[in-house]
Amino acid sequence: MTSIDNPHEIAATRRDLEKRATTLGDHLRGQLDRLCRVAAVTDPEGRYRDSLTELLGVGADRPLSAPAPPSCISDDHTPAEFSLTFPGGDRPRVRVLTEPGCGAATLAENGRVGRSALRRTARRWGFSVEPLRRVETLFFPAAPRGTFALWCAMELRTAPGGPGFKAYVDPAAHGPEHAAEVVEEALARFGHARAWPLLREHVAARYPDDDRFAFLALDLGSWATPRVKVYVAHHRFDLDGVRRVAGSFSDRCARRAVEFCRIAGGTHRFDRRPPVSCLSFVGRNACGPAGYTLHLPVRDYAANDDHARDRAASLLRRHGLPTTSLDRALGAMTRRRPVDGVGLVSYLSLVQAAGRPSRVTIYLSPEAYRVGSARDRESPPAATLSRE
Repeated sequence: MTSIDNPHEIAATRRDLEKRATTLGDHLRGQLDRLCRVAAVTDPEGRYRDSLTELLGVGADRPLSAPAPPSCISDDHTPAEFSLTFPGGDRPRVRVLTEPGCGAATLAENGRVGRSALRRTARRWGFSVEPLRRVETLFFPAAPRGTFALWCAMELRTAPGGPGFKAYVDPAAHGPEHAAEVVEEALARFGHARAWPLLREHVAARYPDDDRFAFLALDLGSWATPRVKVYVAHHRFDLDGVRRVAGSFSDRCARRAVEFCRIAGGTHRFDRRPPVSCLSFVGRNACGPAGYTLHLPVRDYAANDDHARDRAASLLRRHGLPTTSLDRALGAMTRRRPVDGVGLVSYLSLVQAAGRPSRVTIYLSPEAYRVGSARDRESPPAATLSRE
């Protein structure tokens, strides 16, 4: 029995009671509402909240006291992740990524549930899922072998036209040994066959040993220029690799990517969770990508979220962006101190596209089930790390 003389035990008991009375949907909708206020996004009819519930599937009603579902979106298995992208000014754009079928017993069922949820959302907002149908045979086999089936993302907007949506699928659906073939065929179906040699030879040059095709993403709904995006995870990577891969886009892109990694990672070698390159393709018959994004898992290279926050702030300032929204966003996600855990700030990314200013994106974990333990120190400084 809790003693009334122990306020820490009383507070812990209160948190436990709140958790038992809260569903995953409650937790995530609350975070979404608060992030919308940070970004000055209005949702008077609750359509964004309803769409989030729809894209969570049956997981929306799952009590937080129940075990976490088998999702790999977040480290604690929360089937969702938020992000703020800073295109300029003090108002970031809010995005949320979900796994609608995370509670399914099999990957095949996961994919069926996810596509059903996405179709309902498409009817709600009046957009087509035809791009996903075009590659269904590639990514939804009868007995999938990947690590996930379908993730869905929603970008909230204040402008007319409604939110933008994305579908993420796993190139390893037929087994990791066939991932390159799957990506090559998917690009061909969207008219990007000529871009495959550059992607294979320069971005995924170490496939299958150290470079892995992680995701393929399709823009759905309201986008000025719909894209097909290919994500490549780089294991045992360093700044020389960053320079080589980003240099396939442009020398300027390479310089900025290296600078980004120095600030975000605090090291020149990335031997924990791998950085991820994302190449975006638009139109048809292009020989190269229209944009390059580098995602760095800052939670693996920072001692705690206070350090991760400082790196994110440094990136924003480096690109002439204010940090006010960053601090408000962290407060919107959790009441805990950033120094008391690691993983709230999961990834940092730098988006570079021809003819557009660079954009910084900050990814935030909902921490619905667990807070990662802070470490004693950050990654060793670059000068103390040996090269292979």
